[in-house]
Amino acid sequence: MTAALKQISFGSDRISFLLKYSNRKTLGIKIHPDSSVEVIAPFDSIESEIIKKVKSKAPWILRQQMNFQNFHPFTPPRKFINGESHMYLGRQYKLRVIESNENQIKLYAGKLIISSANIESDKLFAQLMSWYKSKAHKVFSEVIASSYEKFNRYKIPFPVLQIRFMSKRWGSCTSSGKIILNTELIKAPKGSIEYVIIHELCHLVHPNHTRAFINLQEKIMPDWKKWKNRLEYSLA
Repeated sequence: MTAALKQISFGSDRISFLLKYSNRKTLGIKIHPDSSVEVIAPFDSIESEIIKKVKSKAPWILRQQMNFQNFHPFTPPRKFINGESHMYLGRQYKLRVIESNENQIKLYAGKLIISSANIESDKLFAQLMSWYKSKAHKVFSEVIASSYEKFNRYKIPFPVLQIRFMSKRWGSCTSSGKIILNTELIKAPKGSIEYVIIHELCHLVHPNHTRAFINLQEKIMPDWKKWKNRLEYSLA
């Protein structure tokens, strides 16, 4: 698969994207968790037509990049001041920082409340990342358990969960039955979390993206496209 870095202008914005050609019938656009853009086109595509199609999707691309910036803890840089927005399970919460000897984080009335003895931004960042990872372990484990029941007839092993930050992927799996999920996924809607987990469980049955894999994913989660589109977009 050949690839080249391209760029378009849309108003005052510039959108850079990696253009790849492959043996497919339609043009596809993907926005990755790090907000990078990937365009995959059929081998016989004319570049000027590709650029035209990407420009037509520019408003959507910019909106998706903004969504990912909300998901991502590093972009834009967080100051950890009152009123700042943070995501959890697809919802935005306004940050409220309270100086207190009791270190805790809770959600209440649309607010993400951090109580901490040290309210320096780096300390609050570490505290919030620890809270996100703890929530991710709980939520991801629950969704894996409920989703696994749908695969009883396929006799796959119950997966081992690993959570870590990944810049390009929401999830992956190994042939030994380990499912690796992006910590940032805890900021996405629960339906999207379920989609990623079911996608990886389907890979434990069918390792490649074959027709059998697609049929299984469709059978287990008929509305998977709806939740996939909250994470990335394809014109295919």
